[in-house]
Amino acid sequence: MARIAGVNIPSQKRVSIGLTHVYGIGRYSAKTILEKAGIPDKRVFDLTDQEIVKIREVIDADYKVEGDLRRVVSMNIKRISDLGCYRGLRHRKGLPVRGQRTHTNARTRKGKAVPIAGKKIATR
Repeated sequence: MARIAGVNIPSQKRVSIGLTHVYGIGRYSAKTILEKAGIPDKRVFDLTDQEIVKIREVIDADYKVEGDLRRVVSMNIKRISDLGCYRGLRHRKGLPVRGQRTHTNARTRKGKAVPIAGKKIATR
């Protein structure tokens, strides 16, 4: 099992897919990393120690991943929250930030629906 950027990469998957388990690396970035390291796309368990080191070096040199990236993202959110701009207020209230409707949807951001007393609709 290869360990890259503090994440265990699954042994049975292809390297380009396995690298996506690292926060901040997607499919395209993974393929670019493999091209820069000069490694063909093969299974993780087929990688030699030197190839794993090459992948680590490329990631350390060119990409911000895992803890560093999470820190940058959280600092950006904190910055716009402190500014008090519209997006910051939406983050503070736990509502969707990018203009989605909230009348019927947005359960992921708002949480489980809470019934309101006295709001029962009379049916005829």
